[in-house]
Amino acid sequence: MEMQNINKVYTYSDYLNFPENERWEIIDGVAFRMEAPSWEHQFISSELVTLLNMQLRGTPCRAVAAAFDLRLPKKNEKDEDISTVVQPDILVICDRKGLKGSGYVGVPNFIIEILSPSTLRIDRTKKLDKYEKSGVKEYWIIDIEKKEVMVFILNNGIYSRPECYYENDKIKLKALENVEIDLDAVFSSIK
Repeated sequence: MEMQNINKVYTYSDYLNFPENERWEIIDGVAFRMEAPSWEHQFISSELVTLLNMQLRGTPCRAVAAAFDLRLPKKNEKDEDISTVVQPDILVICDRKGLKGSGYVGVPNFIIEILSPSTLRIDRTKKLDKYEKSGVKEYWIIDIEKKEVMVFILNNGIYSRPECYYENDKIKLKALENVEIDLDAVFSSIK
């Protein structure tokens, strides 16, 4: 659900004053209310964070699940003026200098969004565009019903055509060295 003030450009400063019992995201100054995810969504998210963090041990990288604020600033934008604050389902950060308050300021190496009926359009369009323009190296969109993972890789500042993987596939990450995800393990968490 989009916040209904078409003349207002929302910022991180506004975000801090949104109702505490509601989850919101701001993309290019437009506020969107987030719905509670399904149990399947949460099981897949939990499994992925576990698999990622097991493989990231001994590296500076860490996988984190929502609710975790990701602020994507424009060049030289002050923290309170940032107009994009999102809560990706999973993100991997390798540079801890951006950790601040309730999340991260900057561009993570890797982001995963798990589709929900209420976020489907935003994840496939607005967030895809925002992550590409911000320089996120690898972006996954997971469709639970199809048991499909669409993988977008940043190449010369543009996401290449997505590669599609399914429940019996393994995906070797491009944005993180020596990390491979077995989708059978991921999707078996909801069988």
